[in-house]
Amino acid sequence: MTYSVIYERGESNWSAYSPDVPGCIATAGSLEELKVLFRESLQLHLAGLKEDGLPLPAPATVVGTESETT
Repeated sequence: MTYSVIYERGESNWSAYSPDVPGCIATAGSLEELKVLFRESLQLHLAGLKEDGLPLPAPATVVGTESETT
């Protein structure tokens, strides 16, 4: 499955979360490190859901990459 991920830059760090996977987050000092850490966090989160016999969340978020301004 493919989940949308939101990356946000703060004053001194980066954070990430997926709107489709509540409770799965990561923070890091750089975007590159964050991408690695969030992937690991997501894998562990989904493995924990499976282990507990819970359903995996379905990807539902649609991400647009184009915008129009006037």
